[in-house]
Amino acid sequence: MYLVLIAWLYVTLMMAVAEATSSQGTVLGAFFTFILYGVGPVSLLMYLLRTPARRKALRAREAAASIEPDAGSHAAAAAEGDAVAPVRKEP
Repeated sequence: MYLVLIAWLYVTLMMAVAEATSSQGTVLGAFFTFILYGVGPVSLLMYLLRTPARRKALRAREAAASIEPDAGSHAAAAAEGDAVAPVRKEP
């Protein structure tokens, strides 16, 4: 897939160079040729082809976020040798 996209960008770049170096062409025309024939369609195609991967990643993030680690209201137990106790008395 990427090979076809790179090849298409190369073709449109050569079209732009031919227009820029032509006696009747302009650099501005070459710029718009490259943008409208090359970059625009390639970016639209990449966006559309990557839609399934984006959906899959979104579903995976939602599934990971829905799992709650610990819904209990008690504090975690302190390991032996901790400097700070999990619960302390008010002065």
